[in-house]
Amino acid sequence: MSALTDFLKTHFFSCPYKTNFNIECPGCGFQRSLVALLEGEFRLSLQLYPALLPLLSVWLLVVLHLVFKFKYGAFIIKYLFLFCALIIFVNYVVRLSGHTLC
Repeated sequence: MSALTDFLKTHFFSCPYKTNFNIECPGCGFQRSLVALLEGEFRLSLQLYPALLPLLSVWLLVVLHLVFKFKYGAFIIKYLFLFCALIIFVNYVVRLSGHTLC
């Protein structure tokens, strides 16, 4: 796992939004949060990008739904996605105001 996190740390994508406008975008922090989660730093991961775990669960549910065709899978995915969008929006507004959620 250490090799993977070291690789990810050295190959981060730079945010063109932050580079050009000097303001974080709604997705800023996702990569750092993922690396922190892979390193076992759960609290740091939540601080960096609170929507990471809900997003990962939506992606997992989408894959499982495509394979197993859950009866209410699309319904659940839709509302989980809206929940993730709400978390991303609130986190973005809080970051623009200069505060942190955790």
